[in-house]
Parts: sequence; structure tokens; C-alpha cells
Amino acid sequence: MTITNENCQMLVLQPQGRLDCDSSKLLEAQFTRLMLQRGTLWVIDLAQVDFMDSSGLVALITGLKAARASNCRLVLCNLPEPVKLIVELTQLDSVFEIYESYDAVLTSTEPSVLAA
Repeated sequence: MTITNENCQMLVLQPQGRLDCDSSKLLEAQFTRLMLQRGTLWVIDLAQVDFMDSSGLVALITGLKAARASNCRLVLCNLPEPVKLIVELTQLDSVFEIYESYDAVLTSTEPSVLAA
């Protein structure tokens, strides 16, 4: 998993491979660490995730709760079709902010967050 601090306000997480029982625990641990940082926007770029089960969904929901508890905004982007299907079937697409691409996130984000 790659974590990039794009600037002092935006953090990008890029999980890779499978988001299953084992790897989702690592993702949840990353969310706990992010709560200690100052970012106001957490971007979860799922482009490199090729499989996600219910544990992965739980990890994403845990991240959303952690972001909200930290007064941060969490968004998802670059959902591969299998992941997108799971998110839509569980109707979590109405819970998460989802963007087609990382560039779409940048376009929709306030300049103050990007310039900080």
C-alpha cells in the first residue's frame, strides 16, 4: 500500500492487489495513523485493487468513520469494475463520494486544500 502526502491537507492511499481479510486490517491500521496527521482530504485510489470482499468494505467504512471523527473528507476514486460492482450492489455508492479518476478529485476539490 502506498501513502502519499500530496500536500499538508491531502493524503492519498493506494491499496494494491486484494482487499480481503488480511489486507483490510492493514488498511484499517493506516486509517488510525491518518487520524494523527493534519490532512483534511483522504483520497483512496483503488485503481490497483483487483479484488475486494466484505472485509474490504468494512475497512472502507471504518476509514470513512475515522475521517469524519477527524473532521476530514474521505473520497474514493478509480474503482475497477469488480470493486465498483460490489460497492453498487451494497448501495455504498450512496454513502461514499466516488470519482472516476484522481484528476476528477482534484477538479472537484477547493483550491485552498490543493494549494496548502
